[in-house]
Amino acid sequence: MSATVPALTLYNAPGSTCSQRVRFVLAVKDLPFEEHKLNLLTGDQLKPEYLRLNPNGVVPTLVHDGRAVIDSSVIIEYLDEVFPEPVRLSPEDPLQRAEMRSLMRFIDEVPAAAIRVPSFNMAFVRVYHDMPQAEFDAMAGAKPLRKEFMQEMGRTGFPQAEMDKALDRLGRTMARLDDSIAAHGGPWLMGERLTLADIMVMPTLVRMADIGLADIWDDRPRIAAWLEAIRTQPAYGKTYYPGSHVSERFKDLAPRRPA
Repeated sequence: MSATVPALTLYNAPGSTCSQRVRFVLAVKDLPFEEHKLNLLTGDQLKPEYLRLNPNGVVPTLVHDGRAVIDSSVIIEYLDEVFPEPVRLSPEDPLQRAEMRSLMRFIDEVPAAAIRVPSFNMAFVRVYHDMPQAEFDAMAGAKPLRKEFMQEMGRTGFPQAEMDKALDRLGRTMARLDDSIAAHGGPWLMGERLTLADIMVMPTLVRMADIGLADIWDDRPRIAAWLEAIRTQPAYGKTYYPGSHVSERFKDLAPRRPA
């Protein structure tokens, strides 16, 4: 890393799976940054000053030398391009890099979206149970990117049919990841090197374990070994500091993670 300290500011939330991706990359690359923690349940991400940085009204947002970069998958690729040292997280070969990006697209489209349903049904929805309907409607309607999601959830959560669809998508994800690990020889999704694809899907598996869904990969030992390997990375502890697991707030959840 250059002797010049980069002017990096991260607006994020400890328990946000997308924020965790970015914190992990920053930790891997040993990049110093100023952190602003937002409380998503009280609407910090919808305040005018934050919306000026990120009009999507979600976290994370990275500000580098005064310019904002938004969307976690974009941010981690940006960090890997701008700060390639001390470790590059993208393959040098263009075809392998394309394969990594295809995996990243799948991860954003399938498991990253699917995990939101059990996360809200099993944890976050209880925050809204006693909220007056008009207040909930106003809150949901103010979300630029998650308006329809919140409206579909409502104050009582998603119906069982939506939970079943989400769990099916997570199960199909485990098959896709297992196949990739097997095809490349492991321990990572693309072989011997940790890549951005691994970091993209990490928060989904950590969240699944945290809310008691780790049995979805009980018959896939390669997935369990992958998760154990990423938990032993030095960047993991820096990413998952206190307050990063939903089970820390909602004590009735059934986490399956190291103490």
